[in-house]
Parts: sequence; C-alpha cells; structure tokens
Amino acid sequence: MKKLYNIYGKEQLQKRLDGEAFSRRTLSYYRYVYIDNVEEYRDALYEKFEAIGVLGRIYVAHEGINAQINVPEPKWDKFLELLQEDTYTKDIPLKIAIEDDGKSFLKLIVRVRNKIVADGLNDHDFDVTNVGKHLSADQFNEALNNPDTICVDMRNHYESEVGHFRNAILPDTDTFRETLPKVVEQLEDKKDKKIIMYCTGGIRCEKASAYLKHHGFKDVNQLHGGIIEYAQQVKHNNVDSSYIGSNFVFDNRLGEQISEDVISECHQCGKPSARHTNCANDDCHLLFIQCEECSQIHQGTCTPKCQDIVNLPIEEQRKLRKGKVKHGAHSVYKSRIRPKLKEFFKKESKKA
Repeated sequence: MKKLYNIYGKEQLQKRLDGEAFSRRTLSYYRYVYIDNVEEYRDALYEKFEAIGVLGRIYVAHEGINAQINVPEPKWDKFLELLQEDTYTKDIPLKIAIEDDGKSFLKLIVRVRNKIVADGLNDHDFDVTNVGKHLSADQFNEALNNPDTICVDMRNHYESEVGHFRNAILPDTDTFRETLPKVVEQLEDKKDKKIIMYCTGGIRCEKASAYLKHHGFKDVNQLHGGIIEYAQQVKHNNVDSSYIGSNFVFDNRLGEQISEDVISECHQCGKPSARHTNCANDDCHLLFIQCEECSQIHQGTCTPKCQDIVNLPIEEQRKLRKGKVKHGAHSVYKSRIRPKLKEFFKKESKKA
C-alpha cells in the first residue's frame, strides 16, 4: 500500500526543492463545510495532491478544510481541476501570495484535526453561520476612515507587531483562543459601534465575527479574504493601502511585504527590522525578530546560551535535547510568561 505521508528528511526535501526546474505558486484557501468521513477524505486528498507535487500544510475536520500550500506552475490547471471535482472545494476562493519565491513549503502534510482553527469555542453554544458582513478593500478603507469605526486585529501579537492597519486595536495575545474573549471584554461598552475586523486570510474572522454577534455586537464586519486579498486588490485594482508594514505568514517565508514601512525592531539590537526567524537551537526554536546583522553575529540564535549550544558537536546537542533541562528563552516562551522580548534579551546578554 502506498504511504500517505512524507518519508524523507529535511535535507533531502530541500535538495529536491532546490533542484526543481520550474516555479511554484503559494496560496491558501479555507471553507467551513461539513465533511462526513474525515479520515477517508484526508487520505484521498493527500494522494491526489502528492501526485501533482503539491507541498504545504492542510487541516481537515468535520467542520471544514484549511490549506496553506504551494503548487508547481506546470500543474496549476490540474490543481484547479482537482478543486472543482471536489464537492467540498468547488468554486472555493483562493488567496494567492503577494511575495513568493516558491520555497514556502518543503513537504506535504495533511492532518485530521478537531477544528481547522484552534479557537477553544464550543460551536454548539452559538450560531457559527451568523457571520459578519464581508467588506471589499474599498469598503474596508471607507469604514476605517470613519472616526466612529472600531478596527480590531484578530491575529497574534507577533503578527501585528510587524504590520497592521492604521489605528487598529492590537490585542496582546499569543493565540487565537486568547484573542476572542479578550476582544469581547475590551469592547464590552462598544456593542452599538461599527466593528471591522481582519486577519491573514479571513478564516479567523469567520468564527470571530459570529462570536461577537453572539455576544450582542450589532454591526460586525470583516475584511473579505483578509490581508492577503486586500493586498491583491491594492496591487491590481489601484486601491489605496491603509495597511502598514509586513504580513506575517505561517510558512517558510514568515512574512511578505505589503507596504514599504518597517514598523518593528530587531529584538536584539533595536534596529528597524521585520525579519522573523526561529532560533537556530533545535531545543528552542523561539520565534523572534532578528535583523540580518544580528543573525550573523549570533548565528541565528536568540540568546548567548542558545549560541553556545549550536556550537557544540551535534551529538552533544542531541544529548541536551533528550534531557529535561530547558534554558532561558525556551522555558520563558513555553511557559507563556513572555516578558517584553527586548528586555529579556538584554538581561540574558548581561548574564553571559
């Protein structure tokens, strides 16, 4: 029986991707739709996409499908054909990446999940289909320019840090499940105001807008297609952009530039930078902002302790990963205490 999962290591996958003589197109799509036999659908989807060389990450659940992938350009028409043949994805809107080097993903992952987005909600408690009004880029701009409108960023703090809409409320949260109750609490006395919300591709706002309406908000609106579609309309339809900075994306690119503004700083030296990276220490992998210069100086690591570890022989590193001891950056992040990162890095540097 054919294996319906990746069997190759990272180095093999990277070598294969680098050796491709064709380009790839990065995109995302989602749909809330009831899928009956999720396991069977998952296997069929993996087999079809693997056959045409699709790479990326796809979550399927009884409530729907959520995909971030890249597709070989020579197989693009076949990919569209497969979507149209599938009852669950027929005529599904696609969000095409703005900046794309074709290296967004190394392998194909298709996983069964309880939900396509981890929101922590009991969907039986409210009508998840009673969503907010979808706004085009022009309509969103018009609403944003109204001083009585309240704009809410439904993404995590590390996403909004590098880019966001002007005058948006930016909840300081690590996960979507934290954001929802925090936004309701923060806007408790503004239920009669016009609320406009946005996220990366629109999927989080589908659930968030229904959640706000359930909690009594009267005029709830969401950016159709999220930041990705907004950027496309800015680029191709001559729409003025009210978004400043970069758009964080959940693939190997970690971001795409929407405007020329750099509104964030390197967490280590404080210079303007929107360059997200994961710490090169495999026992840490902290996501943080690091400029190119600091990347060279600190070898892609977040703290002196991590830099010491990456300079150990690989066998020593593996022994550490098997142990119980976790160093500073890892434990702070994983315990979700998360003080301001720049202050944390400064403190760690003084210790070294």
